[in-house]
Amino acid sequence: MTKKTKDEDVAFIQALAQILDDNDMTEIQVKRIYANNDSMNVRVSRKTETVMAAAAPVAAAPVAAAAPAAAAPAEAPAETSTDPASLPGAVTSPMVGTAYLQPEPNAPAFVSVGDKVAEGDTILIIEAMKTMNHIPAPASGTVKRILVADGDAVEFGAPLMIIE
Repeated sequence: MTKKTKDEDVAFIQALAQILDDNDMTEIQVKRIYANNDSMNVRVSRKTETVMAAAAPVAAAPVAAAAPAAAAPAEAPAETSTDPASLPGAVTSPMVGTAYLQPEPNAPAFVSVGDKVAEGDTILIIEAMKTMNHIPAPASGTVKRILVADGDAVEFGAPLMIIE
């Protein structure tokens, strides 16, 4: 790669970051194609702060895999309040990728339900574009629920765990 191409790539990435900022977006991904079957994938994202204090405290209830079709009308408010992402202590995915609960195959999991974690401890890994991103605990507490399985695909903002 020549110096000129490298400088152009840096300028391109800076322009993407500016677009991200100007349009109040959280993530942008672009594939830049060069000559000779060469290309560059660029993903620019910014960390968003999850406001957990604004959520009203609710009792943790088991979430059914699928909502029953003939649910009683009195149960409807409970269904909307049991969204795991809205629970206090919800840890959401900062990116799109594949979640791994252990550092490598056949190794023990980073955390299990009932484990105490300190703020900053790695609780899982999300692989995005062949990069392993360690996801830290946002606060100290106890792991109450793990909402993803090892190897699950996760979306940006998807609930991963509940730490209270």
